[in-house]
Amino acid sequence: MDVQLTAAHWVYLVGILVILATMALRKNIVVPAVIATFLTALVFSGSIVTGLSAIFNASLVAAKELFNIFLIIAMVTAMLGALRQLGADRMMVAPFRRVMRAGTSSFLVLAAVTYVISLFFWPTPAVPLVGAVLIPVAIRAGLSPLSVGMVIAICGQGMALSSDYIIKVAPGISASAAGVDPDAVADKALVLSLIVGGTALVLTYLMQKKTWRTPSPELLIEWEAEADRGIGESRSGGDDSSGGGGGSKPVPAGPAGGPTGGGTSATAATVVLAPAASPFPDEVAEAEKERRGTAKAFAMLVPLAYLAFIVYLMLGKFTEVVPPLQGGDAAAIVGGIAALVLFAAAASTDGGGFLETTSDHLVDGLVFAFKAMGVVLPIAGFFFIGNADFAGAILGVPDSGAAPAILFDLVTAVQTHLPQNAFITSFGILLIGLVAGLDGSGFSGLPLTGALSGALGPAVDVDPATLAAIGQMGNIWAGGGVIIAWSSLVAVAGFARVPVLDLARKCFIPVISGLVLSTIFAVLVF
Repeated sequence: MDVQLTAAHWVYLVGILVILATMALRKNIVVPAVIATFLTALVFSGSIVTGLSAIFNASLVAAKELFNIFLIIAMVTAMLGALRQLGADRMMVAPFRRVMRAGTSSFLVLAAVTYVISLFFWPTPAVPLVGAVLIPVAIRAGLSPLSVGMVIAICGQGMALSSDYIIKVAPGISASAAGVDPDAVADKALVLSLIVGGTALVLTYLMQKKTWRTPSPELLIEWEAEADRGIGESRSGGDDSSGGGGGSKPVPAGPAGGPTGGGTSATAATVVLAPAASPFPDEVAEAEKERRGTAKAFAMLVPLAYLAFIVYLMLGKFTEVVPPLQGGDAAAIVGGIAALVLFAAAASTDGGGFLETTSDHLVDGLVFAFKAMGVVLPIAGFFFIGNADFAGAILGVPDSGAAPAILFDLVTAVQTHLPQNAFITSFGILLIGLVAGLDGSGFSGLPLTGALSGALGPAVDVDPATLAAIGQMGNIWAGGGVIIAWSSLVAVAGFARVPVLDLARKCFIPVISGLVLSTIFAVLVF
């Protein structure tokens, strides 16, 4: 396929290279992304008005596409704030301490639970479920917040989603474009995903183990104190980057403040939970007993509610008792459960004042979500220009006009220059998948890598299903949310409360190492 590259294509390509170079230098990429957005729109349209409006439109389009992640982070964070104020958070995570007693055991349990839930139901509901229950336990057991984020991203958005072995949306798209059997792609993708994920987890363990600390309840207090100082502040070591995660302990409670600083924190929790001074010790003891009873009830209610949700998902998946849910529906139910728990917990804590308290928790959750993810919007907006589904709205192309597919055109132009060699072609497909995933939308590059696999496989004597699985690995490990900061990785960073750019940088070497190893394995074995 001959693609005519225009000046806008080259400007967009330069923008990508500048952003990647800026990331490599560990600098913030918002300014390069905004400038690249302006220049691409300006060159494409020849109008400075369109260039200026594209800066706003790009962030607006990105906000529309990502707001579901914003909202679920906000709701779960608000719920956890109410549970923390009640004192149910510590009780809720107590049973897991029997297994997650130290760094290594927490690392393994966190990886296994995230992978299994994500494999069956996609990472969208898995991240808040794991964030609500296991992240605080892992922090208490000594894992650094960055380690927690890496494990969840690698096992959920990476290892589980890249194979998509249960739901099989990704293998279906790849196989359809390549003209091969979906099961053949799914089987190969499962093996390759385990190789990539296993390699990335081993390297993460070796790289991050030195950052783990002796298990202690004080680590939770320190974690939330870091979050109070701001999600955007990153310490030089990278291993204890600002704050902790969207688990059941991290969110400061109370109307005076929130997760963005200036609010209540560990000290406030002590104040909330401590009984007021009273000349009647029996009344104080009774009030404390009642409070503990309510906290125990919510500590059981929340895990049971989400367990019931998982059972519902499984019934929808494997039976006809209930209708099956898609990824977006599942995430909506997670948010709905969080909202109802928030209302009930606030009412149990504040009684007649729970209406105001509930609003305060919701505001705190929204503020935290925007502080954690707001920086991603202009970055995602730039990469959305390369996607024909979004470029029209950003560039002001009329509905009747054809929106440009700049990123697709660039990748298609590259494939014509690939030498006819099995290894080179396989790594070329991998690279194309990685580049196609730069828009952060997950599956968008699968039709391209699948089509190229079907065309190039016979010429280099490689099974097209193998090439399609390789391309699927590159596209989803990048765009699905592991090494690209403007993808759903922001949800993981939000719940782990680490800077998303730091998380993406830390995941890069382990994931790329796994992708290289899996591609070599695919060529030699498959």
